[in-house]
Amino acid sequence: MDLGIAGKRALVCASSKGLGRGCAEMLAANGVNLVMNARGAEALERAATEIRAAHGVEVTTVAADITTDAGRAAVLEAAGALDILVTNAGGPPPGLWSDWEREDFIKALDANMLTPIALMKAVLPGMMERGWGRVVNITSQSVKSPIPVLGLSNSARAGLTGYVAGTSRQVAGSGVVINNLLPGIHATDRAISLDTGAAEAQGISLEEAKTRREATIPAGRYGTAEEFGAACAFLCSQYAGFIVGQNLLLDGGAVNSTL
Repeated sequence: MDLGIAGKRALVCASSKGLGRGCAEMLAANGVNLVMNARGAEALERAATEIRAAHGVEVTTVAADITTDAGRAAVLEAAGALDILVTNAGGPPPGLWSDWEREDFIKALDANMLTPIALMKAVLPGMMERGWGRVVNITSQSVKSPIPVLGLSNSARAGLTGYVAGTSRQVAGSGVVINNLLPGIHATDRAISLDTGAAEAQGISLEEAKTRREATIPAGRYGTAEEFGAACAFLCSQYAGFIVGQNLLLDGGAVNSTL
């Protein structure tokens, strides 16, 4: 299927590895030129080199902390006029409700709610003026089904979801569509971090912790960055113009709900 986005320009945040890398890879496979961002310059350049070699697209890299004003300014200056924005940031650390203070919530909101909002505010006017745009926010399955140990993430990502629900319907008439992708557990560093925490808390091996978590997923496995990236690419495609303000779960069936 030709997604109709060859030659478009996309900014993919936190794209040196994991789900962000999966999204960048699949967009590039469909002919999209990339602006890739991550904090670590070495991993970012390595990923960009591999994507250029594999897909022959233009790739610009900006090593910066996208959650800071200076980082966003640097990335947006390098990005220029964008057709596609994929927001992404690592989730806050797990813990108990009694562990978190106000500053912990502020950090979570900055990274997982206010940063995507700031990026959208920066790029939406240009997309609307040109009459075409796609925004995909990588959030979490916790938006649909809160995860007890991820209270910081639950809170911040729910706030972003509410913002997108209203904003997406205000810009859709200009040819700009905004949607959210809600990953469950995928085979990324985040999964290793969560499994390590579970292993330590339960006094079991990392492999046993992973096996127990996989048993809670109807698909019986963790997702892959490649299949996640494919879903992202479709939401950025010419066929996604009538998909507005939706929250698409990619969790192997882990969230058990009718709607």
